[in-house]
Amino acid sequence: MTRWVYTFGGGSAEGDGTLKEILGAKGAGLAEMSAIGLPVPPGFTISTEICRHYLATDGAFPRELERQVAKALDGIGKVAGHRFGDTEHPLLVSVRSGAAISMPGMMDTVLNLGLNDETVEGLAQISGDRRFAFDSYRRFIQMYGDVVLGLDHSVFEEKLEDYKLERGYTVDADLDAGDWQAVCDVFKALVADELEVPFPQAPQEQLWGAISAVIRSWNNPRAKAYRRINNLPEGGGTAVTVQAMVFGNLGETSATGVAFTRHPSTGDRILWGEFLPNAQGEDVVSGMRTPQDLTEIARRETGSELPSMETAMPEVFAEFRAVCAALEQHHRDVLDLEFTIERGRLWMLQARPAKRTIHAALKTAVDMAHEGLITRAEAVARIEPRALEQLLHPTIDPESSGDIFARGLPASPGAASGTVVFTSEEAEIARTQGRKVILVRVETSPEDVHGMHAARGILTTRGGMTSHAAVVARGMGKPCVSGAGTIRVDFHAGTMSAGGRTIHRGDTITIDGGTGQVLLGAVPLREPELSGAFAELMEWADSFRRLKIRTNVDTPADARAARGFGAEGIGLCRTEHMFFDARRIVAVREMILAETPAARAEALAKLLPMQRSDFASLFEIMSGLPVTIRLLDPPLHEFLPKGEAEIAELAAIMGISPAKIRAGTQALSEANPMLGHRGVRLAISFPEIVEMQARAILEAALDVADETGIPVDLEIMVPLIASKAELDLVNSHIRAAEALVRQIHGRAPRYQLGTMIELPRAALAAGELARSATFFSFGTNDLTQTTFGISRDDAATYLNTYLAKGILPHDPFASIDRDGVGELIRIACDRGRATRPELKLGVCGEHGGDPASIHFFAEINLDYVSCSPFRVPVARLAAAQAALRNRDTANFDFPPLPSPAELPDR
Repeated sequence: MTRWVYTFGGGSAEGDGTLKEILGAKGAGLAEMSAIGLPVPPGFTISTEICRHYLATDGAFPRELERQVAKALDGIGKVAGHRFGDTEHPLLVSVRSGAAISMPGMMDTVLNLGLNDETVEGLAQISGDRRFAFDSYRRFIQMYGDVVLGLDHSVFEEKLEDYKLERGYTVDADLDAGDWQAVCDVFKALVADELEVPFPQAPQEQLWGAISAVIRSWNNPRAKAYRRINNLPEGGGTAVTVQAMVFGNLGETSATGVAFTRHPSTGDRILWGEFLPNAQGEDVVSGMRTPQDLTEIARRETGSELPSMETAMPEVFAEFRAVCAALEQHHRDVLDLEFTIERGRLWMLQARPAKRTIHAALKTAVDMAHEGLITRAEAVARIEPRALEQLLHPTIDPESSGDIFARGLPASPGAASGTVVFTSEEAEIARTQGRKVILVRVETSPEDVHGMHAARGILTTRGGMTSHAAVVARGMGKPCVSGAGTIRVDFHAGTMSAGGRTIHRGDTITIDGGTGQVLLGAVPLREPELSGAFAELMEWADSFRRLKIRTNVDTPADARAARGFGAEGIGLCRTEHMFFDARRIVAVREMILAETPAARAEALAKLLPMQRSDFASLFEIMSGLPVTIRLLDPPLHEFLPKGEAEIAELAAIMGISPAKIRAGTQALSEANPMLGHRGVRLAISFPEIVEMQARAILEAALDVADETGIPVDLEIMVPLIASKAELDLVNSHIRAAEALVRQIHGRAPRYQLGTMIELPRAALAAGELARSATFFSFGTNDLTQTTFGISRDDAATYLNTYLAKGILPHDPFASIDRDGVGELIRIACDRGRATRPELKLGVCGEHGGDPASIHFFAEINLDYVSCSPFRVPVARLAAAQAALRNRDTANFDFPPLPSPAELPDR
């Protein structure tokens, strides 16, 4: 018999923390806590296999599942001392989702399930609190009506507000037991009126309705958007955990809360979190009430006048602190915990690896390695490489003075400026228009995840440090200020006001997620310094990796930045980018439009010292490291003037008519220029360009070697090669330049000649090419383009459809296509090294900064990858993890290898 249900509680469990793929993160965590003897309400978890079965069979469950659930439900009742559906001692349960990789708030939950018109009386009797019982019943009707029956929670809220208004009540606390009983009747009538069926009274019907709804929530829009944004697999499905309810809303000796065993924003080794007395869990995470601090230290820091849990409940707090320490020691990780205190008794409801900022992740990984909890290799394996890009978030320049509009809680670090929008839809539209915005909400909900992703930062007027906005923003690496309670938002008018001042939709503000400040206008920002835990962990990473990490740069500023990030040389210098400088574009255009060799030589003579200076700067910055210079690649028409004003200006400089310039531009135009007269084809048509560039490169190398005393490790690369004959012909022109340099200077520097592999034919002819080339650099952008036969500039119009329909697993321009493009790279490596065993192999396309692609490049034993400067740290860490994974996959919990989705704006 197949097991689909796993029980836990009462000091034992049928699963453990290793079964995340079956039990989901929540179910595995509960099983693990039960197994080690912590106070966990009894329950059971239905495996993720049932979710996959249900979705594949249009809502059918295996026949045996009902029997397994019934047996597990009886087991819960025996441990809890109650029976499901019993009118005198009713067992109430929660029904929660739980994927293998946590998706906080994205799927649905139902609490207080099992209440009906009869069991609510039993709950009132055993709790001794009739008000609590009917408050719980109305919460259940509202949640079940929303999650299972499809009535939006807002229609229930409207009915509740109408009820309070009619009776002159201000807050929920004004309602007594009779009021809540009346509200339950109002809510049941609402269901009957809207859906034309009565609210279900049978607990079994309620249970299976909730299980089905939680499973269906795997495919709700917000969950799908979350998986897309965070590169999570679509097919895993959710487990369903059914657990005995414990109540944090049974008076002032009861409470509920969320805690982290270390600070999720800073990584400091302090217990951190929030709690609410006399409340249920959704009251904390929904942002409907602003919670209280756990510790006295935190209370003093926030300036709260409300007592901390440490002060209000000292005995339970001491027990909770000990549980936190034991769990962290057991799991050897920072944990996100949910707990409830029911009349002075502590219950643990969840323990999962904590979502944390990259700053906190780095600090805790390094600290735990120093504490002996984990090894250095495990510390390196724990950091998701892409998350390092979040370190580049700017902060408020401390020397600047800003006009503070309001203050809130520092929910997610970093600072951002942008224009104010009030809806997620506005944020998405603004992003498509290239505008930077700050999303302002009273509170966010899972439906806002797409707008949060589109915004530069998030500001909410309600909610605490563990609200939806705070948790999701930290996971996205977005600055967030939450709980700015002095701000009043008027969505209809498109304004927000505080302290007598008003900000309108479209006005610019700056938020500081590190201090909680909201400032008027755009405030100067400062780039962060990469040191401390980052520097230490990167040293450890470098000690494990084999792949070298180079950078793609075109300017000295980029080269300096890349070297600061740890680049080990330049893998691609695009010489054409230097041509677009305003001081030299005229000479470039004169060279292109020259009608005689003499005129072209005159223009090239102007460019020679400029190019020599460009290369010298790069050689100086990269002193002692390899530098690969690519010869001119793009079609010449890209350099020519586009508008009439530019044409007229160039005509005046050159002393020719504008008509001649238009004619020259027309002569160079091509229907498909990226497959046309570019790369090596230009070098063959205009060898004088090659000779000018080669001379500039070689003379710059001589000059820098003379100045520094260190020879330049020089590589000259020819783009878009398809045959050995092309490479040999271009090499003859490079050698002609070398001979001229020897004639002028009496010597020439050493260099290596190589080619980019950008065409399938080049990959297949790699054995022949290696007879002339000493290195290959795979230009994976163009190799992907030419292999798929799709334009990387235009593919976005249909690639998203391919991804949505599952035709492609991921964007092949973002992450390497292993089966097609990757196979061509394998073939080229094998054939090239068969001819020249010492052949140097690298990658210089954007895939060189993609972690999943880097793992592939490590597998096939490339020598280096080259990427943009700000992705160098990402590549260093990914290369280390690739080496560790290849060395020993059993001992480390690596971040999942993603198929890249669209990343948050940086």
